[in-house]
Amino acid sequence: MQTLSGLVKHALFHQKKEWKRPVTTSNQSPPATGTPVTTVRLQNIAQSYGQSAALMAAVEVGLFSAISKGAGTYEEVAKAIDIHPTNAERLMVMLCAAGLLEKKLGRHVNAPDVERFLVEGSSGYMGPWITFTKPQWNEWGRLAEHIRTKSLKVMGSIDTFTVEDARRYHKATYSIGMGAGRRFVRQVDLKSRKRIMDIGGGSGAYCIAAAKEHAGIRAVVLDLPVVCEVTRDFIAENGVSDRVEAQPCNFTRDPFPNDCDVAIMASNLPMYSREMIAAVVKKAHDALLPGGEMHLIGETTNDERTGPWGPAYWGLGQAVSDSLGLAHSESDVIGYFKAAGFEHVGVHEFIAGSLSRITGTKAK
Repeated sequence: MQTLSGLVKHALFHQKKEWKRPVTTSNQSPPATGTPVTTVRLQNIAQSYGQSAALMAAVEVGLFSAISKGAGTYEEVAKAIDIHPTNAERLMVMLCAAGLLEKKLGRHVNAPDVERFLVEGSSGYMGPWITFTKPQWNEWGRLAEHIRTKSLKVMGSIDTFTVEDARRYHKATYSIGMGAGRRFVRQVDLKSRKRIMDIGGGSGAYCIAAAKEHAGIRAVVLDLPVVCEVTRDFIAENGVSDRVEAQPCNFTRDPFPNDCDVAIMASNLPMYSREMIAAVVKKAHDALLPGGEMHLIGETTNDERTGPWGPAYWGLGQAVSDSLGLAHSESDVIGYFKAAGFEHVGVHEFIAGSLSRITGTKAK
């Protein structure tokens, strides 16, 4: 099951260079000694939900798409998306403050990443991912109550997923997952490999990308039964049903196939405890063919566990699901691989500041 992720994190799947938005004060450290200490930073953090709401609302009402088509003033945008001009102005001022809109010669234009990823109909459109976490909105407001909960679960809320839940979830993950899958097959040499197992593979994006790139590869996506129903649709949509299958598997307790020479586990790292991730890595090692390789692509913190923000967010988000999941550091994951018996364990940057790819090889 692929986990949640945000705009800055996943926009980079498709960009060659990272666009940096104007600096704001909402999450900066307090000023240096000698500079007056104010409440501004704390207020901006406390009210930052407004920035998230503005982004989601802009996606839902089609504001970025309207601007991409030429609407550049409050009145033009209001007419294009059928809202009151005052509301257009309110929203657009906030989007400018967030660095999502820019003004050029008195007219509004989308920021580069917004233009590339949030204009409906474009090949990189990731609108479903932006609004994906919206159903958790109220539960984040109850975070203190969740933090006080002492009865935590192995799998959190995904254990009760319905097919419709899975369909909504993986419509979102697929909107950014195919970019990740293509990046993976560019980074990893799979020419001599025969069969992939994707542990908690969700939409099947990594396997689909690998099958499209390498005609000789076969793959199996391992995920919950309700997820597999949705996965098969994505596989069929991409025309690789003859070589990619979806097999029901709760990877926290079910065995893995023993005929694979590649194992992938991507973007579900924070959803599980250290003990569970270590056990899954060990089980994957034991199931792989001799000489097989494992790639864990995850939202890892630095070894001091002080950031970056994305992995920290996903780790804390597991409190909302009352699960045992948390943010893992790169050194944590390296330890899981070495304890499992993998050789040549290494870390590779996947998405700068957000995702790492930890790899290991099973002895021949």
